[in-house]
This record gives sequence, C-alpha cells and structure tokens, in this order.
Amino acid sequence: MLINAAFAALRQVFSPPLRAILWKSLGLTVGLLALVWFGLTKVIAAVLAAHPISTDYAMVNAVASFLAGAGLFVGLAYILPPVSILVAGYFLDDAAEIVERTDFPDEVPGQAMPLSQAMLYTARFAALALAVNLAALLLLLVPGINVAAFFLANTYLLGREYFELAAARFRPLQDAGAMRRHHTATVMLAGALLAGLMLVPIVNLITPLFGIALMVHVHKGLSRDRLLKAPAARLPLAMDGDRIDAGRR
Repeated sequence: MLINAAFAALRQVFSPPLRAILWKSLGLTVGLLALVWFGLTKVIAAVLAAHPISTDYAMVNAVASFLAGAGLFVGLAYILPPVSILVAGYFLDDAAEIVERTDFPDEVPGQAMPLSQAMLYTARFAALALAVNLAALLLLLVPGINVAAFFLANTYLLGREYFELAAARFRPLQDAGAMRRHHTATVMLAGALLAGLMLVPIVNLITPLFGIALMVHVHKGLSRDRLLKAPAARLPLAMDGDRIDAGRR
C-alpha cells in the first residue's frame, strides 16, 4: 500500500492540477529559507563587527563572515523540516482536495480545517520540529550520528504532522492522533520516506506537496483497511471519516 501511495503522490506532484500549487509551494519554501539565511547572516555580521576576530587585519573578519554565511547553507538543511511543515499547513486543503477529487472521485471529499486552526497547529508543531532539528544540528561534528539523528527525528515529526493534517479533513484532530498511534508502523514508514527526501538537495523542496499527497493516500488506505477488518455490527462505532466511507459503500 505504501509503495503505491508513494508513486501516486509523486505522479500527483507534477500533474497539471497541482502544478500551480507546486510553484507556489516552491516559491514559499525558498523564500522562507532565504529569509532565514539573510537574517542569520546579518546577525553574524553584526556580532563580528562588535567583536572582531582581528583588530589589525580587516580581511580576516571579512573571510570569517563569508565562511559563516556559507556554513549557514549547511544549517538550512536542518531548518527545512519546520519550514516544510509550515508550507504544508498553508497549502494542505487546496492540495488535498485536488488529490481526493482526482484519485478518489467516488468518495466523499474531506472538509477543510479553518485556516487559523490549521496554521496554529502547524506553527506549534513547526516550533517543536525546529527545536529537535537544532538539537540534531549540534551533532553536526559527530560523523554518522548527526545524519542518523536528523533522519530518525524527522521520520517521526514529518510522519506525525503530515498524517494528522490529512486525517483531520475527515475526523477531529484528537481522533486523527489516535488513528496515527494505532497505525504507528505505517505512518513511521511514510515519515521515513519524507525524511529520506529531505536528505536529497533541491529535490527536498517538493517535500511539502509530496507529503500532502502521500498522506492523503495513506489515510485513505488505512481507512479502507479499518472498514474491511471491522465486523459489520461494529461499523457504527468507527470514526467519522470511516462512517463517511462506509455510507458510500
């Protein structure tokens, strides 16, 4: 199921219906990263101006400022996950609606979360992702461990965030969280795909849109499995999204 979902999501990312959102999400992702880089370089320049490395050779300070700015490009890889979460929260409903309409035309579409609620949820989770990734960044000088820490942390964070956003179109966030915990292995594997994508330069910029499309398919697949395995007498006890799907069967 997960392999099929990944291929379907990749196809959707570059499909004509999602192309406009793809360019917007790319622009927003690059813009936010550029804003972070510009702000941090200004802070570093100000610190070096106030506390120069050398008071005799201005060139030393200039080189130090340049190297610090260049080094920030490496650090941006650790900023990308929380930025990806923010971008996904902003474009979630537009992208998810297209995926649901084109790949699941016979099923009842989900309901959009209020934008303020979606952005508050994603902002809180992005802050958590930022804190975790900054902690992983501190391990940058430890070969092997830093990459493993980055991958494992974002496997959980991205899997949780993207799945709950997709599931929240069909059920309350509390129920979406319960469903995620019930299917921890599947959601973690999907999160591993997203974390792996984060490790590929340039390609990682499509993570927000790919993550949305992927988790729409994963949620749909898990919802169907839940209905198929549940005894008929217990169907009324299923979650809201499952009752919707059951009603159409």
